[in-house]
Amino acid sequence: MDARAATRLRVLNCIRTSGTASRTDISAALRLSPATVTFVTSSLIAGGLIEEVTATDAPDSVKRGRPRVALRLAKGDFHITGIKVGRDTMSILVLDFDGTEVTRFEVPLAQPQMEPEALVLAIRDALAAAYAELGSTLENLAGVTIGLAGQIEAESRFVHWSSSLTRRNVDMGPLFVKHLPCPAFVDNDANLVAKAEQLFGEAKGLRNFLVVTVEHGVGLGIVLDGHLYRGERGCGAEFGHIKVALNGATCQCGQHGCLEAYVGSYGLLRRAADVSTSGTFPTVRALVQNAADGNTKAATLLEEAGQMFGLGLSNLINLFDPERIILAGAQHRIGHLHTTTVLEDVRNNVVMVD
Repeated sequence: MDARAATRLRVLNCIRTSGTASRTDISAALRLSPATVTFVTSSLIAGGLIEEVTATDAPDSVKRGRPRVALRLAKGDFHITGIKVGRDTMSILVLDFDGTEVTRFEVPLAQPQMEPEALVLAIRDALAAAYAELGSTLENLAGVTIGLAGQIEAESRFVHWSSSLTRRNVDMGPLFVKHLPCPAFVDNDANLVAKAEQLFGEAKGLRNFLVVTVEHGVGLGIVLDGHLYRGERGCGAEFGHIKVALNGATCQCGQHGCLEAYVGSYGLLRRAADVSTSGTFPTVRALVQNAADGNTKAATLLEEAGQMFGLGLSNLINLFDPERIILAGAQHRIGHLHTTTVLEDVRNNVVMVD
């Protein structure tokens, strides 16, 4: 992101968090010159992102003269959309510019892995279906961000590897331009969860925190000193691929002994095939229920996954010393990963500071 785009983003975020803000307020809050603020806000108004309103909180001395003008996010018909590409479904969330939810939409995926162009076409069709249900058109879509599992350089929209794609090293940018009706961006899904938690959720106000996602695989979003950490290539933080066993279980990345090969849904269910009396457990929920019903082999499997996960968390704490670790995922996928036993294992393996 160049300096001009970064300044636009700072100004836009200042207005978003303030609700309304005058140009003077923005200049003081961001330590930008009045000329810079005027230039940036003019371009944002021209782009339909913000609008001017008459301030209602001006002091009496100001009210007697020229009305004080404030800025807020535009209340027009444009939307922004987030898409999470999962293993079996694609989830779509449509928001207006001030973050108010307009609609949610979910569509099944034809297959868990697709050719890159086929996935982009599926995204286009899902967007069209969502907007048709809204009684609207894609002309009202201002931008879309797509979350994928895998190693992704967000700035260049380059996917080194993703479990959702049949090919490695794919430049998604040209496909987005070819098939989608608006600017489109792609990022690692755990990074997007971390950013959402920082702006709206459990990490609001925190400077150093981690988000661990547990779904089909295991992901990690790292925020250090208030900034998302990406690594030199822009695709660091592959927590699911730290090694927990030499020459261990095969991971979907092609390597062996990765954490997610034991903790992620596919790893659990693959190992569960050896302990089920009926062949395989169809879902993690069924595996958890069997353990609760007294299946000792299923319970042992979940306990082992918890031990490996706890060891991984303690390593993260020793490395990053975070204020908080946020565990994200469906309850039936993560319930066995934050038990009292797992948390005690984490404490026992963390280097304590007196």
